[in-house]
Amino acid sequence: MKASILDLRRRMRDVLRALDQNETVTILYRGKPKGVLHPMQEGSRRRVQVTEHPVFGMWADREDLKDVSGAVDRLRQGRTDAV
Repeated sequence: MKASILDLRRRMRDVLRALDQNETVTILYRGKPKGVLHPMQEGSRRRVQVTEHPVFGMWADREDLKDVSGAVDRLRQGRTDAV
């Protein structure tokens, strides 16, 4: 099935019905394909822990962020020094 952005707004029931029938839906924007919606496979839904995400802990070795409340205070302070 092909669906435009307007179809997503006004005919979402038809789009969901097509997905229920294991049909792939191509999303069109101004007549050109922008994305594809695939039906979810049974049993593919699993909960992911935040700690499993690749960016979790990417700043763990930064010394300026060891004191969290100090880092937040620095972010919240005014910029009067820059003037």
